[in-house]
Amino acid sequence: MSGGKIEQRVVLTRQEAAKWLHSLANALEGGGTTEVALVGPGVALNLPDEFEVELELEPYGDKIELEFELMWPNSRTEPGAQEQRSKVPAADALR
Repeated sequence: MSGGKIEQRVVLTRQEAAKWLHSLANALEGGGTTEVALVGPGVALNLPDEFEVELELEPYGDKIELEFELMWPNSRTEPGAQEQRSKVPAADALR
């Protein structure tokens, strides 16, 4: 991935959120390269064997924010033609 920060936001039902997270989990388990999108165009990511994981829970008045972060070194290499590829579809494809 190159370039700056990308932030995507969408409202999902509990079932839609679970399906999207399940797709993401399958991509992480498979490794290789995946294209991830929540809304709009996807972003291709080279997935490492290890991640630094952060979970943050913050109450904001009448809302609760749960942030889940995966961090890893940026390899800046293009995936090979034989490398395993997967896709985490945008949430609107789950509807």
